[in-house]
Amino acid sequence: MHIVNYPAKGKARLRIGRHSDPGRIYLVTFVTAGRRRVFDRWEIALVASRVLSVNALWLDSRLLCWVLMPDHWHGLIELGATESLSTLVGRLKGTMAFSTNLACGCKGPLWTRGFHDHALRSNDDLVDAARYIVLNPVRAGLVLRVGLYPFWDAVWLSGREHRG
Repeated sequence: MHIVNYPAKGKARLRIGRHSDPGRIYLVTFVTAGRRRVFDRWEIALVASRVLSVNALWLDSRLLCWVLMPDHWHGLIELGATESLSTLVGRLKGTMAFSTNLACGCKGPLWTRGFHDHALRSNDDLVDAARYIVLNPVRAGLVLRVGLYPFWDAVWLSGREHRG
């Protein structure tokens, strides 16, 4: 019997070769199921945002910068040594989904399966990625300037500087 291995297509192909490097910084994006604008509701976005500050969620990884948009989330994550990026993102999505569903009395999946990630290669990439993240609400026309949007943060704002 001859077995043919067809190359993976679509999202499955993105997972081939995914490698988690401790200490590397990743730009991570995931979206709500059906691109529902769940976080248009301020009180629901607040609940989801508060989850991000739970230190136990991150173990030895660090969240450097993030923004919660009405139908997706972007973050810069410095991966620690104790787990893979997939495990960390799965825990993050699960915890946010549990808290959000509890707050809105919803059931079912909050997020689509999987996530998109991009490993940053240099400090220039880090600056560009952080700007991309925090300017998301401005580009989407939600606010005129970043400071007017409540659902974002960056370690550089509070003096928790990135280890260089």
